[in-house]
Amino acid sequence: MELIPLTPVIGAEIRGADLLNLSDSQFADIHAAFADHSVVFFRDQPELPPDVQVAFARRFGELHTHPAAPTLEGHPEVFVIHAHAESKVANGNGWHTDVSCDVEPPLATMLQLHTLPSTGGDTLFASMYAAFETLSPNLQEFLLQLNAHHESEHVYRGRYSDRGVDDTERTYPQALHPIVCAHPVTGKPALYVNPSFTTRIEGLSSAESQSLLKLLYDHQQRPEFQVRFNWSPNAIALWDNRCVQHFALWDYWPEERKGHRVTIKGAQPESAREAGSQRKMRLSQRL
Repeated sequence: MELIPLTPVIGAEIRGADLLNLSDSQFADIHAAFADHSVVFFRDQPELPPDVQVAFARRFGELHTHPAAPTLEGHPEVFVIHAHAESKVANGNGWHTDVSCDVEPPLATMLQLHTLPSTGGDTLFASMYAAFETLSPNLQEFLLQLNAHHESEHVYRGRYSDRGVDDTERTYPQALHPIVCAHPVTGKPALYVNPSFTTRIEGLSSAESQSLLKLLYDHQQRPEFQVRFNWSPNAIALWDNRCVQHFALWDYWPEERKGHRVTIKGAQPESAREAGSQRKMRLSQRL
């Protein structure tokens, strides 16, 4: 396998990977690249059978079940991504972190697209490490003390009615998360607010919360934090929801875009402030 970094900040392409016949050492290399680059891409793949895609994703951990979306018959772990001329919405069309409204949001998402429009349909990915690192120290310190509410009622209610989903009796998740989270593998701090699910900042007035969130959203979306992926048939993207936001462009209407998404379950996000304090305590104890 060959690793090709795509920007200095985020993203890498892994060439020569046979995901149908992947050894343990090759998976370890992919896992390391995933940790280092936050999102990795695989081109020239066959269309993975659902059970193969599910089995690969399970090597990262237990799988996540989406609270709203329709799934593939016989494979509840597989979320069918599909937009066409009659669609009311297209999945991912707006900056977000997948299902950040869950108390235990997804660790990672794996998407393979089988049907592509003739042009368009790119996906943008942005590093939330870089977004935090480039804020002023004073603002960083302030944000480290704050939590934000993430909600999904306004996103999911009726969203998939055109695909046969009746959510009349369904309750959609909400959660309170730190605004700056510590990545459990790298230990690095990452901004964890997004314009799709984050609704308000705990402890601030409505005006203060809206103003600060707008500032953060504008900052997160700076192009130097991004990598843009132009899909090819059966290409795969694997991204880390703990430190990445993404935006799937719906610029191809009325053409069709379709594929299978599998998501890996994560843990409750940890405050970077608390994680830093705990690391300092462990270090002092060793000394």
